[in-house]
Amino acid sequence: MSAAACTAGKPPLLLTLVHTCAAVLAAACLLGTLWHGLDERGTALAFGVLVAVGELTRWTGAEGREAAPLGAAAALSYALLGEDAGQPTHHGVLQVGAVVLAASLLGSVPHIARGRPVLDHLARRVLTVGFAAVCFQPLYNQGTFQGWGPGYALLLLAILVLTALCDALLAAALAHSRTRWPLGPLLRDELRATLGIGSAVCATGAVMALAVAVVGLWALPLFSLPLLLTQMSLRRHAAVRTTYRQTIASLARATEIAGYTPAGHARRVAALSREVGRDLGLSEAELTVLEYAALMHDIGQLSLVDPVPAGATAELPVEEQRRIALLGGAVVRQTGVHPQVAMVVERLADPCPEQPVAARIVRAVNAYEEKARDAGPGGPLKALEELRLGTAGDYAPEVVGSLARVLSRDCLTWPVVG
Repeated sequence: MSAAACTAGKPPLLLTLVHTCAAVLAAACLLGTLWHGLDERGTALAFGVLVAVGELTRWTGAEGREAAPLGAAAALSYALLGEDAGQPTHHGVLQVGAVVLAASLLGSVPHIARGRPVLDHLARRVLTVGFAAVCFQPLYNQGTFQGWGPGYALLLLAILVLTALCDALLAAALAHSRTRWPLGPLLRDELRATLGIGSAVCATGAVMALAVAVVGLWALPLFSLPLLLTQMSLRRHAAVRTTYRQTIASLARATEIAGYTPAGHARRVAALSREVGRDLGLSEAELTVLEYAALMHDIGQLSLVDPVPAGATAELPVEEQRRIALLGGAVVRQTGVHPQVAMVVERLADPCPEQPVAARIVRAVNAYEEKARDAGPGGPLKALEELRLGTAGDYAPEVVGSLARVLSRDCLTWPVVG
């Protein structure tokens, strides 16, 4: 059972607020455009097609983030479009919102048909594009930017940077509302992601708007190509990472296939460890190391002559735990996995104050899973209480506290049912 399934129910207030604001803005844009009509229909159609194509090629990027860089760049470019081949445009904020919304909905049809969630993505798109258009279109239509020269390009970049920051804040707020993970670390990870593909989107959006102002709509396909190539490269990188993770998960199942650990144990420990790591504010890179170490935390048992009953290493003497941990670290190093993963596995049996945070988390979560899985309906509570009593030396108090918070908000039995 996932965290999302456990926390489902009445939508959080912040989530409802964001969706309501996006819906109100979208309705105002559509009604206003229908009332006043569509200006520069050829230009609107060209940008709408580009936004729709970008949405059609939307994909789930690193750490599960939805990525549609071409659609985002085209939408922002239209919001910041002043002239078209030297001729001033007259579309305003409402038309920008209507065109982007209609194109985004059209491009999202295949994703909706596949059952993929699109509501948060569309809400972010409407609100961020609306913000950029509000910052630019009214002032441009009043002639404020005439004679700015190079300062005009700097203005576009400044608006795009502010828009990117708003989008990162919205993404973090929506993720916080849906998952209840801490807002600060989520915002930090979103800002780091913005420095990557987000900077390319901002630069492309500004260049598109400036190029169309000079040479017309022929600039759109020309300046879309680099972003498409970047997107293809990122998708290939994400595919490699997915294959890499699947390989590690397959290696971790070796202990289950050999009968050393119960089926699904490594997967449950890894999933819950990642939740605890998020609650403690670990970055995405740290969460990846944590997840890989949790998947492979028992792999040292393959070197044992006699299997540990039910693979329950938490009850073994400390020296035996340390021996298994060192054997596991040696195995991990031979697989070519990142050295930090091997280091975490090797230090699972170290004294708690000397362990890195990832090792503390895996140790506590592994012990919880072992204690809770065969203890019946009251097993989770009993296991958590045993961990609390062990915080004097075996388990880090902050990790046990975080584990309690995660279990409390995620139905308590989440890691046991698999």
